[in-house]
Amino acid sequence: MMQALFSSGRVVDLALGLMLLEALALLALRRSRGGGLAPAELLAFLLAGAGLLLALRAALVGAAWQWIALPLILALLAHLADLGLRWRRAAPR
Repeated sequence: MMQALFSSGRVVDLALGLMLLEALALLALRRSRGGGLAPAELLAFLLAGAGLLLALRAALVGAAWQWIALPLILALLAHLADLGLRWRRAAPR
């Protein structure tokens, strides 16, 4: 059972589903309590993680290297956006 979960890439699907639930919970907390991460910041860091997970899924199912590289590039871009948002927020005013 576990071998099939990994070899089919379904383990990544589960992780992506959990990430979606995490995003919804964080947005709900922000809305109810105020404060917390802005939606753009939340999206940037979750997209970086999702890109890495999609690359892992492609590798697990034996996809061509291009299908592994593409989500890695997207993860890098999301990571750079995340860093930019954090840098701007941390800059002295």
